[in-house]
Amino acid sequence: MTRSVTAARGAAVGAILLGATALAACGSATGNSASTAPGSSPSATASSASTPASSAPASPSASASASAAAAGTCATANLSITVAVKQGSAAAGSAYYPIDFTNTGSSPCTMFGYPGVSFTTGKGGSQLGKAAARSGGAPAAQVTLAPGAAAHAVLRVAQAGNYSASACHPVTAHWLRVYPPGETAAGYAAFTTQACSARLPSNIGSQLSVYPVRGGKGTRGQAP
Repeated sequence: MTRSVTAARGAAVGAILLGATALAACGSATGNSASTAPGSSPSATASSASTPASSAPASPSASASASAAAAGTCATANLSITVAVKQGSAAAGSAYYPIDFTNTGSSPCTMFGYPGVSFTTGKGGSQLGKAAARSGGAPAAQVTLAPGAAAHAVLRVAQAGNYSASACHPVTAHWLRVYPPGETAAGYAAFTTQACSARLPSNIGSQLSVYPVRGGKGTRGQAP
């Protein structure tokens, strides 16, 4: 009987030891699965966690916007103003010529809106007829000119022969007086054509009309 009791006690102790070993193994597996994301290795997780976040470089559009905001209005003194006669075109009793504005300064500048344009008796002379009226169409947009870059505005010139001689008083004009948008100082551009020296009646309007400034030099057939 003593031998049977001893054997029973030994079996019980063995069962307890086996249960403790199984619990330890189960606890170890649970810890490993919690520290590693599914589908990734522990080394990959550690690598991504230790990589510092880098700041993204400024985009070109953001840099361009900042440059445009810092640029001031193009001053008349820093602009070369010319009429691109060879790029002119004619239609229905009128001719269309680009007036080019080139930035001769050392810094970027901006242009927005309509220039003021009129015929004059000479460079620095008195005005002939009415100043150009503003033409509609596409809305005005800001243009930024880097040093050496150009913008343009299309000028429509109605033929002096469209009007009666008594209303027009036609003469040969050789110069245009041009105020860049936002400027009170005038520039002058050589341009020869028949001009109405008299102010046309209000129901007729002006012999000249001008469109808003656009980027780049003007070319033949380009939409105003």
